[in-house]
Amino acid sequence: MTKMIVGLGNPGDKYAHTKHNIGFDVLDVMANRLNLTFNRDKTFVADVASTFIRGEKLILVKPVTFMNESGKAVKPLLAYNGLTADDLVVIYDDLDMMVGKLRLRQKGSAGGHNGIKSIIAHLGSQEFKRIKVGIGRPKHGMSVVNHVLGRFDQEDKADAELGILRAADAVEAFIENNDFNQTGNQFNG
Repeated sequence: MTKMIVGLGNPGDKYAHTKHNIGFDVLDVMANRLNLTFNRDKTFVADVASTFIRGEKLILVKPVTFMNESGKAVKPLLAYNGLTADDLVVIYDDLDMMVGKLRLRQKGSAGGHNGIKSIIAHLGSQEFKRIKVGIGRPKHGMSVVNHVLGRFDQEDKADAELGILRAADAVEAFIENNDFNQTGNQFNG
């Protein structure tokens, strides 16, 4: 059984390690652990790495369409690999959770997240697994845009890094147990 794990973010050095790119950061941790290298796939507008774990194919995907068009890369890649939304896990940032906290969900609305809105629009469904990583609310009257496109300050850096590592752990646990509910019980909160 194949699983496609998509981390959301924006391409380019300007956006590297910003709060909005936490999905990319989680996939980088996973690729590092699995000794994988991402390759740019121009057909699907994504950086893709894949491997087999105990006979199961694992595809890591970082769409390089920019956040608001993430669905443009996700839907064709699912189709090309003969997968459905059932085989998909999307990792992304969440403003409404404390920095580094995780929330695993089986389905749901976009909750104002444009990357998720795009994936829902392209798939025609809200029924796909997600791992949300908390980035906290903007501080000191900062705009939401400047907050999500900014990097974590010293105060939040350790919690953010822990959240990134735990999100990678959650994906590994899901690959191991093939039970997203059980994984959620273990990692939520």
